[in-house]
Amino acid sequence: MKPILEVNNLTMDFGGLRAIDHLNISIKKGEIAALIGPNGAGKTTFFNCITGIYTPTGGDVCISPGGTSERINGLKPNVVTRKGLARTFQNIRLFNSMTVLENVMIGCHPVTSSGVLGAIFRTRATRAEEKLIVERSYAILEKIGLAQYVNELATNLPYGAQRRLEIARAMATDPFLLLLDEPAAGMNPQETLELDELILKLRDDDKISILLIEHDMKLVMSLSDNIHVVDYGKKIAEGGPEEIRNNPVVIKAYLGEEIDA
Repeated sequence: MKPILEVNNLTMDFGGLRAIDHLNISIKKGEIAALIGPNGAGKTTFFNCITGIYTPTGGDVCISPGGTSERINGLKPNVVTRKGLARTFQNIRLFNSMTVLENVMIGCHPVTSSGVLGAIFRTRATRAEEKLIVERSYAILEKIGLAQYVNELATNLPYGAQRRLEIARAMATDPFLLLLDEPAAGMNPQETLELDELILKLRDDDKISILLIEHDMKLVMSLSDNIHVVDYGKKIAEGGPEEIRNNPVVIKAYLGEEIDA
């Protein structure tokens, strides 16, 4: 089966610093994969390269959600989102003065069809689309477990709920690949368990693939079908949880005492 995301020889330079060094990663349909490594290994830079925030210095980023490969290097972030890649960020980026529902509705914007004129003149098509967006956004909140906060300001949500709201907003773009940047950061054990269940539910119910950057090794090992390990911008290992857990190169570079986690 052809990968839905195929990254070949990805390189990213910042002046004299090489943050990503000829990195190769592929993601299969329906797969939950993890990208792990020490702080500064280039994980978030990798996300920024494949989502259009950075234009890679070299290499290819290709997507094949429908079977036909398309190179997306250099496309703007909103275009990449429209093509089916959605992401969350390490630092929560919600619209705090807007309601929970409005935050998810904004996520629908890249996949809406009403233009500026429709918004100004409030055409019948625009009103119908807005109604569908509200209904769809509420349905996503129900799935994510946030429907009870629908009219609450985002800033008033508990921390774990704010993390889930970011995922809900990303899901509103109707992605085939969801990129989660440290989704469990700052969560307590109960919130992390709920996140684990949510990620599995999204993969199984929505038939999407998920790639996550995460330092919580219990979460990574319990969720991942495949794990990619990077250090200094290079891939040093790839494999299933047990293979990575027992890989001496990975233990030395990253896991250390966390090997028993």
